[in-house]
Amino acid sequence: MGEPRPPAGRFAPEAGHWSVLFETQDASEHRAYVRRLRAEGPGIDWSAVRMETLCGRLKQPTTYRLSLFVPNSWPRRESGAR
Repeated sequence: MGEPRPPAGRFAPEAGHWSVLFETQDASEHRAYVRRLRAEGPGIDWSAVRMETLCGRLKQPTTYRLSLFVPNSWPRRESGAR
C-alpha cells in the first residue's frame, strides 16, 4: 500500500497555495530534476508535492509540472518555473 494521504483540509485554498518549482515539456528533463531534488536530502516534504502531466493532445505539447504546497503561514515567493 502507498503512503497515507494527508487530510483534505491541509491543501484547501484557504490554507495556502501551490507554487510551481519546475515545469518543462521534456519528460527526461523532468525525471532528472526530480531525481536531483530527491538526492539533495530531506529538505522537501514530499507529501506536499504535486507532480502533474498536462496532456496537450493535438494543439499543444505535453507539459510536466512539479509544484509544492506553501501554507499561508510561509512568506510567499515568486515561482522560478521554466
